[in-house]
Amino acid sequence: MASFLPSRPAAYFVLSSIILLLFPAAVIASQGDKEPVYRDCVKQCVRTNCTGARLRGFQSIQPRYMALTGWTCRDDCRYQCMWTTVGLYQAEGYRVPQFHGKWPFVRFLCFEEPASALASLLNGLACLLMLLRYRSTVPRQSPMYHTINAFSLVSLNAWFWSTVFHTRDTYLTEKMDYFCASAVILYSIYLCCVRTLGLRRPGVSSVVGVLLILVFTSHVSYLTFVSFDYGYNMAANATIGMVNLLWWLCWCWQNRRTLPYWWKCGAVVLLLHGLALLELLDFPPLLWVLDAHAVWHLSTVPVHFLFYSFLIDDSLHLLNTEKTGVKLE
Repeated sequence: MASFLPSRPAAYFVLSSIILLLFPAAVIASQGDKEPVYRDCVKQCVRTNCTGARLRGFQSIQPRYMALTGWTCRDDCRYQCMWTTVGLYQAEGYRVPQFHGKWPFVRFLCFEEPASALASLLNGLACLLMLLRYRSTVPRQSPMYHTINAFSLVSLNAWFWSTVFHTRDTYLTEKMDYFCASAVILYSIYLCCVRTLGLRRPGVSSVVGVLLILVFTSHVSYLTFVSFDYGYNMAANATIGMVNLLWWLCWCWQNRRTLPYWWKCGAVVLLLHGLALLELLDFPPLLWVLDAHAVWHLSTVPVHFLFYSFLIDDSLHLLNTEKTGVKLE
């Protein structure tokens, strides 16, 4: 039931193929940063403002929050030259280009992508709020209590790094955003395994848990030490996302007559996968702030409330079932 799943069952395979074809090319090289006018502008700006006394002058007037978040003189030159290039494109009537794999965004304070950073923060806050509600409502004796708490912490960590990445895009924050997103999907598979099989056969969930750790370790190792391949990362997340999706939906179908709250689980899974299709809109940011990625993240905020409503209902049901000695589903 991961918050980062990039798919939907029927349309997924066609749409994911389109993403895989377009996504790597957009990230590896973008029209804006290939433009000679942009490159010449950056070179001239760096030569003029980022050496010697000029650099010290820049550092002396740079706001503290910009320095603390790693904004350098070269970064500032890229930002200014990006808008110079955008202005030239618009003056000539051309479509707004991307730069370094991203649309141009108006910087707010130290935030590179203000809307996406805010959306990620709101998702994290919603997750935290509902985790606290879960802990106050569900006794620790519930069979899924600790597994759900661990899943929530993994999700909170992912939303934290998503917020950081959209605040400041660097080599480290990009990798942490990608890796933590993958961890959420894999842990969602583990959560599903524990709920569907592990309560009756703990050994099965232990084996699956070890396998998922190995998958995650291999995935991170490949992207870190071999090649940070965006296409591979998308395909890997798509594959494990489909496993997660189908497994949860099968469980929902099997329990539709015995668990009155089953629909919450099914709705959450389908919503998260369906809303991810908003990414395909991929339009230049409205007011240079709101793009498709931000819309996607904003749309998932309410889903947390339905998700934890399901988890609370299910955890209390399992607790009552265990107390009465009825065989766990």
